[in-house]
Amino acid sequence: MSVMREKLDELDRRRAESELGGGADRLQAQHAKGKLSARERLDLLLDEGSFVELDRFVTHRGTDFGVEAQRPYGDGVVTGHGRIDGRLVYVFSQDFTVFGGSLSEAHASKICKVMDLAVQNGAPMIGLNDSGGARIQEGVVSLGGYAEIFWRNVQASGVVPQISAVLGPCAGGAVYSPAMTDFIFMSRGTSYMFVTGPNVVKTVTHEDVTMEALGGADTHGATSGVSHFTTDSEVECLQGIRALLRFLPSNNLDPAPRGAGSDPRDRRDEGLLDVIPDAPTQPYDMLEVLRRVVDDGVVLEVQREWAGNILCGFAHLGGHAVGIVANQPAALAGVLDIDASVKAARFIRFCDAFNLPIVTFEDVPGFLPGVAQEHGGIIRHGAKLLYAYCEATVPKLTVITRKAYGGAYDVMSSKHIRGDFNVAWPTAELAVMGPKGAVEILFKREIAEAANPAGAMEAKVAEYTEKFANPYVAASRGYLDDVIDPRDTRPRLIEALDTLQGKRVRTPAKKHGSIPL
Repeated sequence: MSVMREKLDELDRRRAESELGGGADRLQAQHAKGKLSARERLDLLLDEGSFVELDRFVTHRGTDFGVEAQRPYGDGVVTGHGRIDGRLVYVFSQDFTVFGGSLSEAHASKICKVMDLAVQNGAPMIGLNDSGGARIQEGVVSLGGYAEIFWRNVQASGVVPQISAVLGPCAGGAVYSPAMTDFIFMSRGTSYMFVTGPNVVKTVTHEDVTMEALGGADTHGATSGVSHFTTDSEVECLQGIRALLRFLPSNNLDPAPRGAGSDPRDRRDEGLLDVIPDAPTQPYDMLEVLRRVVDDGVVLEVQREWAGNILCGFAHLGGHAVGIVANQPAALAGVLDIDASVKAARFIRFCDAFNLPIVTFEDVPGFLPGVAQEHGGIIRHGAKLLYAYCEATVPKLTVITRKAYGGAYDVMSSKHIRGDFNVAWPTAELAVMGPKGAVEILFKREIAEAANPAGAMEAKVAEYTEKFANPYVAASRGYLDDVIDPRDTRPRLIEALDTLQGKRVRTPAKKHGSIPL
């Protein structure tokens, strides 16, 4: 046998060893928990046969507490690049079977390398997290590894999309890298995120709480808003990442992928005439409106379970990838509160960073009143949403379907904060407040002194509605570009998107603004 063939046999042996991770027994234990292995996840995430591994033979550099005798290849993370729908992505997948996926200096350096390559080559960065945290045997060196990753998260922010899937435990400092990425996916039953675990919580605050209740997928999907997508399985999670990338550009200079384009651009939808109830206080589902307008009725909602009074998501319109922000009258009447403001502001800033037009569907009665909201900082948090809309320089299109009251009218991409295309349906009401509330303030004494107060109230409400609670006063001043037939919403938006593709905005020279965080 030639020397080359002997060396190739050795290479094959080492490769096979690296693919076993922590060994067959630990792989079996991983499967017993309902979890996939690091490599199985990559096989499901990436186009078949497209994965190219980097740093396969890296081993850790630790010499303390017995780890020096164990030097498995890869050191607990699989890194490299591959393709999703033919597009280049960089990936890392932590291997819980090797030292519990704990992060060491070598482990961190592998992740940092692919993060650097993602930025240099303008490709999305995807991290599959399944780690017990910092490797205790390496002490502060492992903490330094986390900090190197955090720094790169910030440098990559707004340059390439960063997506995190939490597919196991994620605790302590390990939570902050996913938190600084653009989107977090979690899977029910196996995903956990918390700064301090249940045992520490019990010691410090004497609260008994399970891992699931403290930091499970449903907790972060519906209560904290930390997670953006909640799935029932790892397979669904990985498929969800693939679906999300169909709306996102590879970087902040490239265009987003075009939609399939099978839906006629000039399609009118008769069903839009019956969506808005006759009673102004009656709720309806804004998602139904969106599905009747966008290509093929497909809206990929972001943070669907959290702050349901506002909808954020991605869609295609005439093939254009867009971000959609919409008040949801079916939840809290579509009012803006703290969570809704934060949710929409973050989404708008992402879209602006990656040149995705923002399409706003507005039906908002105002900001939510109450002591809890005021003490919780609704002024500051509501200002985040206003700041995000004002700051955005991408094409901004707004459709007012019904209510646009008070300061919330200004905030929701009004013409005054440089909306590019603002239209309203004939049912739109643009006013400082609703007719009944306005009349109660303006004519309080007159109504009280009337022979028939109820009749006087009804007459004044009708008068106010005719004069102010309609879209034509705003249209007469140019605050609206048009009042449109609801059936024409789709073609009018597509036409506007076509004309706004070349939009250029000059902003004052500055390092950055000071958003009210």
